[in-house]
Amino acid sequence: MDLGISGRRAIVCASSRGLGKACALSLARNGVHVTLNGRDEDVLAATVAEIEKVAPDVEVRAVAGSVSDQQCQQALLDATPNADILVNNNGGPPFRDFRELDRDALIEGVVMNMVTPIEMMTAVIDGMAERQFGRIVNITSISVKKPVLGLDLSSGARAGLTAFLAGVSRSVANNNVTINNILPGFFNTDRLRDSFNASSKALGISVEEAAAARAEQIPARRFGEPEEFGEACAFLCSTQAGYITGQNLLLDGGVFESAF
Repeated sequence: MDLGISGRRAIVCASSRGLGKACALSLARNGVHVTLNGRDEDVLAATVAEIEKVAPDVEVRAVAGSVSDQQCQQALLDATPNADILVNNNGGPPFRDFRELDRDALIEGVVMNMVTPIEMMTAVIDGMAERQFGRIVNITSISVKKPVLGLDLSSGARAGLTAFLAGVSRSVANNNVTINNILPGFFNTDRLRDSFNASSKALGISVEEAAAARAEQIPARRFGEPEEFGEACAFLCSTQAGYITGQNLLLDGGVFESAF
């Protein structure tokens, strides 16, 4: 299906690896010029080369740094004047008992997973409205709906972002600007594999056993592939998705049990 976005320009935050990278790849395959972002310059350069190989006709730019750093944000905006698409993504606070969170840690988590995406959105949304086209996709987490003990700070900050944007998304819908959130469950990424290593050590089992036990908790009996996530993101950025806004799309293989 032609998504109708060839030639558009996108900023994809935290996109040198994982789900952000998958979103950038899918957008590029659909003809979107992409500006990537990541903290590790070598990994970022490798991702640029990979995207240029699979989508040779698109322009790929890269800005190294943490997207929570306002200088990095400005560099992304300078590299992508008149962005049509913004995919907000960022790392999250590590697993930690809430009793261990001091004020600095709390503020850092909220900045990473709530303040930063709002800052990026605020910088591009008026231009999108003036041009009568804009797509904003926020990568949040299944933990917004299904709390994960130890990820309380991440869950709270992402839930705050969701609530903040619920009204904002409706305020710009008449300008053909949409704002939606994708809530990933367990996807086959470095972060998930790292969790298997941690479980293996904590429980005294093999990494393979830890992965199998986690997969058993998923009705689909498998982990999501990043490509699946990227394609869902690309669709939400399409012309065909212009009537979808203010929504939370769960991609979790059926983990969250609800009729509505």
